[in-house]
Amino acid sequence: MPNVAQLMSRLSTRGWIVAGAVTVTSVVVLYMLLQMVSAPSYTTLMTGLEPAQTGKMTAALDQKGISYELQNNGTALGVQSNQTAQARIALAGAGLLENADQPGFSLFNKTQLGESSFQQQVTYQRALQGQLAQTIDQIQGISGAQVELVLPDSQGQIFAESQTPPSAAVLLAGSGAPEAATVRGIAHMVASSVPGLKVAAVTITGSNGELLWPAQGSGEGGEGSSKQAADERYDEQMDGTIGAMLAQTLGPNKAQVQVYANINDNQTTSEQLTYGKQGVPLTQSKNIETLQGTGSGTGGAAATAAIPTYTGGSSGKSNYKHEITQTTNGVDKTVTHSIQAPGSVETQHISVLLDKSVPASALPAIREAVTNAAGVESKRGDTISISQVAFSKAATSTPASSSSMIGYAKDALLGIASIVFLLFTTRFLRKREKATIPHEPVWLNELQMPVRLAELQRDNGAGAPAGGVGTRAALSSGDGSPVRRQVEELAAASPDMVAQQVRTWMKED
Repeated sequence: MPNVAQLMSRLSTRGWIVAGAVTVTSVVVLYMLLQMVSAPSYTTLMTGLEPAQTGKMTAALDQKGISYELQNNGTALGVQSNQTAQARIALAGAGLLENADQPGFSLFNKTQLGESSFQQQVTYQRALQGQLAQTIDQIQGISGAQVELVLPDSQGQIFAESQTPPSAAVLLAGSGAPEAATVRGIAHMVASSVPGLKVAAVTITGSNGELLWPAQGSGEGGEGSSKQAADERYDEQMDGTIGAMLAQTLGPNKAQVQVYANINDNQTTSEQLTYGKQGVPLTQSKNIETLQGTGSGTGGAAATAAIPTYTGGSSGKSNYKHEITQTTNGVDKTVTHSIQAPGSVETQHISVLLDKSVPASALPAIREAVTNAAGVESKRGDTISISQVAFSKAATSTPASSSSMIGYAKDALLGIASIVFLLFTTRFLRKREKATIPHEPVWLNELQMPVRLAELQRDNGAGAPAGGVGTRAALSSGDGSPVRRQVEELAAASPDMVAQQVRTWMKED
């Protein structure tokens, strides 16, 4: 197989042009791919800047050799992701980082005499907003933040009931949305930093306008604490639990579960009073009254009517005794005070769809398992239905993410460009290798042309070439010819002379 140098030497002008075009195209495509891969990514460092601040910041970054770009029509500044720390240090050294976005409590370092209470309230609000923004900006994954607070006017309103409750709005800068745990932490931090501010009154929005807090199903104020959200959370939990159980036993794509529940999200309080069966004496009092005397009294009729007389035989004596006993018993009693947390299930309805491939003999066992797993109670109105239908056989493929697709596209383009380059180069080299040479050397044609032995001897006897192309010919016209035999005999007898003649022919070309 010929080497590369030989193949390149046989390329025609057209082949060289095509090979050069393919090479240039491949280099351009490879350069563009490398530029796309190695393009620096910029992170938003500051937002809400004024033109004067932007000019000072860019000058400070240029002095430190830090790459940057202006965003949002010059009101935001972004730096390369790997130079964020250096940029912050450079701006802090120039005294531009503290007052870049919103000032903090440093506003109180410069106070003016004669400020009104309204001015002091506005200054405090600006300082609190700036301090919160700077604190949020230090959280990992947050490139910038802007905080707006609505605080009640404590001077204009006397009664606390008539005051407007405080609220807060937070705008997070950055290309991507932060994690849910980070957003929840920011909401609690802002609510804890402002007196009287509740978590439900905090609104967090992303740079693309997406509402991040209050989040659906968060369970902390707003939409997350509604009855609908509680029902949806319970439905999703039961769907996942029952679906995982059926997928583990029947296999994937064999069952679909849908749960609809009615959750009681009201918090109730109950009290119960219970008395003991036996009492314990606490206090006891006894009152005894006695009277002794004869039957005839001196008090007259009134006295006789007031005091009863008892006749004891013939003597007429009387004996009276009255006894009263009072006992106060203490009864054992138990008072139970209980608070029932919200979240009890009032009713639930479960629907299970099974594929036709599931045997019918397994339906009773599936019904019993689902009933026990979900806690279905027919007395409170719970229902469960199990049906069989033919599921579709659509292929379940996990879609690749956008970043993965871009990476695959870059690799594919690079591979296609390499294959096209090798294909065109190999094709033209092989075509050139198989092509015939249009012009053969003159001395090769003369060797194949017949010549007389006398002319050959005469030319060599003169010591110089005879001169014409017609006098030089090939030394053979066919195997077994007389001329060939004569030439071979001459070459065997005088090899030096024949070699000299051949060298003379070759020098003329």
